[in-house]
Amino acid sequence: MRYRWCGAKTVLGRVEEFSEGPGSSTYTNERGSRRVTAARVSDNLRLVVATLSPGFSAQSLQMNDSRNHLEVFFVPLAMCLMAALFDPGLAHGQSRASKPVRGGTAGSRVRPTSSVREKPAEASRESSLTSDLRLAAPRNASLRRELGWTFGGKQQRGWHLYEPLISGLLQTEHDAASEAFAAALTSWQKRSGLRPSGVLDEESLNAMVSEWQGKRLKAQGYPVPEDLVTAPASDFYDQTRAGDLRQVERKTYAAYQLLVATAVADRSLGLARKAKGELAPTEKYLKIISAFRSREYQEKLRRESPNAGRAGLAISSPHFTGRALDLYVGGEPVETKDSNRALQVQTRVYQWLVRNADRFGFRPYYYEPWHWEYVNK
Repeated sequence: MRYRWCGAKTVLGRVEEFSEGPGSSTYTNERGSRRVTAARVSDNLRLVVATLSPGFSAQSLQMNDSRNHLEVFFVPLAMCLMAALFDPGLAHGQSRASKPVRGGTAGSRVRPTSSVREKPAEASRESSLTSDLRLAAPRNASLRRELGWTFGGKQQRGWHLYEPLISGLLQTEHDAASEAFAAALTSWQKRSGLRPSGVLDEESLNAMVSEWQGKRLKAQGYPVPEDLVTAPASDFYDQTRAGDLRQVERKTYAAYQLLVATAVADRSLGLARKAKGELAPTEKYLKIISAFRSREYQEKLRRESPNAGRAGLAISSPHFTGRALDLYVGGEPVETKDSNRALQVQTRVYQWLVRNADRFGFRPYYYEPWHWEYVNK
């Protein structure tokens, strides 16, 4: 590619004429002397542009004057084109500050398809659960007194007598007729492998009974005489009770004393106490009604109460071990009528035992609010 550039410029007030060829510039000053200079930067620039962009054609304008043809090269345009070619951001139509974002354009408000699809499903499940709980709450309100079931050969009705134990098992303090109670029951049913209906029906109640019974004392043998201690008459509900009927297994009695001391220190129970923090002789709550029993004595009790059944007086009793205590919690001390048990389970002392007795190693016999067994945790 051949080109020629001719022109004139003023250098320090002198008019100089010069011409350029492919490799050099020649100019003539006013005195007629000629000088040869190196090629102009614009020439190199034009050659670089032509090399980088084969489709680029330099535009020149030939102009006639008295001596030469002038080729004019548009250098600014070439510089702009070079900037466009070397700027990756402009070449790709994306700002340098922009960075690809996995899953969508930066700043985009469009959520991934999977997330959009999951939301309605989650909302549907939550709506279904809420609806189930709303239906379960009134059902529980009815069953708490109307559910028919059998235990120990005796027909039972409702589960309201066991609400303190049920609440402890479910770890909830909400009313049994509330949706919150149904929700807690649903969680327990799932953990127990039952249908999570939120309804405390016969299947769920039987599962609860099995769990309570499974935590009771397993030992049945007699203790050796050395393991029995005779508690003072002041610890008993009936302080005229004979000495052989005031025997308690040694570790069980120590745990009982610790339990009583803790209960006495809880002012919310309002228990009468002595100066040393012991139960006052006049206080009835938490006094021992019965402890160790021989088989002969147990059989005597069964003869005296022929209608008690296996639920009330067992043939093989935990009292044989000396580790079962009947404690006074209100009402008639050991009466199994529903009306009496309903009174007992509402007392502050019984509800305190439900919450705290396990800390001292005592577990309940759910059917008798007064009966607690030391399992030596």
